[in-house]
Amino acid sequence: MDEFNSIIEKELATGVNLSIINLIDHLLRHACNIHASDIHIDPQDKVVRIRFRIDGVLEDAHTLPKDIHGEIISRIKVLSGLRTDEHNAAQDGRFRSIISDSENSSSVDVRVSIVPTYHGENAVLRLLSDNAENFTLETLGFTGTDQRKILNAVKKPSGMILVTGPTGSGKTTTLYTLIKMLNSKDISIVTIEDPIEYAVEDVEQIQVNTRTGLTFANGLRSILRQDPNVIMVGEIRDVETAGIAVNTALTGHLLLSTLHTNDVSTTLPRLLDMKIESFLVASTVSVAIGQRLVRKICEKCKERKTVTDEEYKWLSETLSDQTLLQNRNYFQGKGCESCNGSGYRGRIVIAEVLVADEEIRTAILRKASASEIKQIAMKNGMTTMLVDGFKKAVLGLTTIEEVLRVTHE
Repeated sequence: MDEFNSIIEKELATGVNLSIINLIDHLLRHACNIHASDIHIDPQDKVVRIRFRIDGVLEDAHTLPKDIHGEIISRIKVLSGLRTDEHNAAQDGRFRSIISDSENSSSVDVRVSIVPTYHGENAVLRLLSDNAENFTLETLGFTGTDQRKILNAVKKPSGMILVTGPTGSGKTTTLYTLIKMLNSKDISIVTIEDPIEYAVEDVEQIQVNTRTGLTFANGLRSILRQDPNVIMVGEIRDVETAGIAVNTALTGHLLLSTLHTNDVSTTLPRLLDMKIESFLVASTVSVAIGQRLVRKICEKCKERKTVTDEEYKWLSETLSDQTLLQNRNYFQGKGCESCNGSGYRGRIVIAEVLVADEEIRTAILRKASASEIKQIAMKNGMTTMLVDGFKKAVLGLTTIEEVLRVTHE
């Protein structure tokens, strides 16, 4: 952050000749250089706080004078095509920025959210890099076994593939990766999203617009008249969307969507709670993917770590002896310039993939509880999210502390 701070200080030192355009460019360039996913511009009583979200964690970067706050917000609004004379309503927009340095240049899509707060308008800029198009199930972090389960479901001409987890767990990126795998000239893929994260070539993408009545449910009805083979629904939020989605999968379409649930075993009961008949859930859901994102250990400062007896005892209270296997050797990041001293660089998925086999379908039909469904899935070979994370910690991809932080165990 030192180089970034010195650049900002130099800009501020120019006084009346301060270039807000250069200031925003510096913010975007630095965010891309440190692989930040979001820039938070938070107005306070006397200053404007700038923060970056790096690998899922917010970090303070700099404070700016409060008297240039209005100019910063106005510049962002101009770039995003938003109303500069509106200060009392939330506005959403997006723009594309070219990030260049002495060696090369790249483009980044920036999604903007501006809301009025007590101390002025708050802006959050989400950076959507073109690199996301290069993701595969392997690079996301799915194990070979889980990849095969997902690929088997993707190859089916109909059914539902559901990705679950809280906000910020990488669900949309997983869906886009599957869409990329399916994308070919002999099938029609249509998506309805809120918002559209990435533009995908040869895929028809529809943006939800509640002001015109274009909701997930209404949009899904319209999509069915577009003769699609594959449909992606950004999120199943309500009973109406759930009902249409299930019937869509039942009538010969492959449907991909997300749900907000704590773990994969609660996904199927959640659909039952949304007034979907158990026989419809059993007939349509092919696979459910529960996931979280954990920070990867920085490769440049990775070092071995041996847990103490006290730490091992603490681990044994969380993980079974069969999982631990007396393992006391792990890894950690010491912290270096490459990872800004955090010891982490990048993120990967830890996941649990539930295949709706015959035994699971039978359990759904009799409306079994989430815990019973989880036990059946584990008996039939499902690796839980916690165990998947532990295995990645043993391999040196992440740390035990990070896995436990993300899974809240």
